[in-house]
Amino acid sequence: MTASPTPSLADLLHAAVTSVGGAERPGQVAMAHAVADAIEDGSHLLVQAGTGTGKSLGYLVPALAHGERVVVATATLALQRQLAERDLPRTVDALHPLLRRRPEFAMLKGRSNYLCLHRLHEGVPQDDEDGLFDPFEAAAPTSRLGQDLLRLRDWADETETGDRDGLTPGVSDRAWSQVSVTSRECLGAAKCAYGAECFAEAAREWAKLADVVVTNHALLAIDAIEGAPVLPSHEVLIIDEAHELVSRVTGAASGELTPGQVNRAVRRAAKLVNEKAADALQTAAETFERLMELALPGRLDPVPEDLGYALMALRDAARTVISALGATRDASVQDEDAVRKEARASVETVQAVAERIVAGSEYDVVWYERHDRFGASLHVAPLSVSGLLREKLFGDRSVVLTSATLKLGGDFTGVAGSLGLTPDGAMDRTDRTDGTDRADGGDGPGAEAADGADGREGAGGDGGGGPEAAVARWRALDVGSPFDYAKQGILYVAKHLAQPGRDGTRADMLDELTELVEAAGGRTLGLFSSMRAAQAAAEELRGRLDLPILLQGEETLGELIRTFASDARTCLFGTLSLWQGVDVPGPNCQLVVMDRVPFPRPDDPLMNARQKAAEEAGRNGFMAVAATHAALLMAQGAGRLVRASGDRGVVALLDPRVERARYGTFLRRSMPGFWYTTDRNQVRRSLAAIDAAARAAAGETAAG
Repeated sequence: MTASPTPSLADLLHAAVTSVGGAERPGQVAMAHAVADAIEDGSHLLVQAGTGTGKSLGYLVPALAHGERVVVATATLALQRQLAERDLPRTVDALHPLLRRRPEFAMLKGRSNYLCLHRLHEGVPQDDEDGLFDPFEAAAPTSRLGQDLLRLRDWADETETGDRDGLTPGVSDRAWSQVSVTSRECLGAAKCAYGAECFAEAAREWAKLADVVVTNHALLAIDAIEGAPVLPSHEVLIIDEAHELVSRVTGAASGELTPGQVNRAVRRAAKLVNEKAADALQTAAETFERLMELALPGRLDPVPEDLGYALMALRDAARTVISALGATRDASVQDEDAVRKEARASVETVQAVAERIVAGSEYDVVWYERHDRFGASLHVAPLSVSGLLREKLFGDRSVVLTSATLKLGGDFTGVAGSLGLTPDGAMDRTDRTDGTDRADGGDGPGAEAADGADGREGAGGDGGGGPEAAVARWRALDVGSPFDYAKQGILYVAKHLAQPGRDGTRADMLDELTELVEAAGGRTLGLFSSMRAAQAAAEELRGRLDLPILLQGEETLGELIRTFASDARTCLFGTLSLWQGVDVPGPNCQLVVMDRVPFPRPDDPLMNARQKAAEEAGRNGFMAVAATHAALLMAQGAGRLVRASGDRGVVALLDPRVERARYGTFLRRSMPGFWYTTDRNQVRRSLAAIDAAARAAAGETAAG
């Protein structure tokens, strides 16, 4: 009996696409073959796949065909859900008859995303008292917290996964913190009375058995940084929404200290250790708090001497307390293991951040922030994560990174550099489906001060340590988009406006915005560089136009987007989360407005440090950091306009620098290839025509 022939990638992709009622697209086919090649030869791949390409099938099909375990990491919850609840079940069903096996898949998140049964049943360690207290008894049943906790108790009896995202509607962060633990606070399955029923442990066990594990960038970063494996071993890593990876890894590799956090650690530990150790930590905490009261926002380069001494005292006292916590026992403390574990976690965080700042690595950036409500905080973050990613991510596995925005200014150089992929690792030229691109780009600006400190930087600022990692081999591919951007959209720059100033008052911009929104008949997504600017615009236009203007923050984001998508006359104004989080195909989003180029804040210590490092490395710091940051956001923002083949509209940039400044060309080349104009009258006529066509189509639909 002869063995069945191995199905071709083309057959598998055809089956998967057909199962979802779609049609194969050239870009999707090119992507699938490139992913298969990278997996086969153990290299790495960057794929820019525009909206509508069907990129999830473009990587899932070759990954499933390979047969070894695959980890897929996404930045957003929405894409995680789409993969686990829609794309993977359909793809597995479609490929099963051809592969003659049914790949298993599982979702895995950080421990604090799962309900902790120990917390639920035994209570929460209380800072001021011995033992635990029951939050269900402490909260008034009529309060928001009380109602959330009662819902959580009922849900705990129903849920199979304990995953917070399975609770609809959700609960406040405060309520969830009463029934969840971090990995540092967890007792461990062996010590916990509920270990056999633990939701987080069950998720890990399912992941070990799965062929495809869907996770998030944050857990991927922790897996790389901590050194202790969180994810199961795997042959292939696919990073979707890869334009977000550097930001997410930077966040995971950063540390923070506040007086409140330090005092909380003191209270938790004081009742569990000897008086001398507790007093030393208390004294160090008080000194730190006094200094923080005088803190002024900005970078600390170098760290002031008095702060350095205070942090050394905090570090040393925390070390002593940690040792004492492990050496003593007190039978009078209710559920002592849990109480000690939480106290130890709090003190270890203080000790680790204090020690890192005291070490004074040239690869770390330290700064103060001050918040009107929460007071001062001390921060530390890596100058760059490219060295960390090069060492930890691109090791003994094939990595595929994909997004709709990986090329900035027309090439991959900047994003590749920020990820730790160097030009000497770029492999043979990899052409776009229309033959216009190349793997290593041209003279791109670089990004994130990539390797501004000679590439040795690590998350803890110790230079990464160890021998130099082998050069990672990589290719890049732009598979384009199925949309005809030049016919479907217009990119308009209002070059006649005055250049934006720092004071934020722009009467001419508000006049221009009013005229554009009026011509479009509503249908406008307003993307603003600050919440203050969004609020000012919403207030002004509400007084000028008889159109509904929604403002971010006045309702939940999901509710705002649903309302915006359901009413053609409605406009939605907001800031950062709207630049990337809105997907409204059809005629209800036909004008996307950006008020100004979204450069980083001039006083952003981390961005300033990265810009300085790029300049010291002989590169253009502004282009490498500020312009690259803005280009990525603008590319994402412009991508909100065309979400389907029938969409039409205008992206309006109300900042003349996009036309006048030397960096304007770089910014424009980072966005989809819309037809470009600076003619304000032409844009008004086009918007009016698009509005009229949408109204006519809506009338025909209603009549039909």
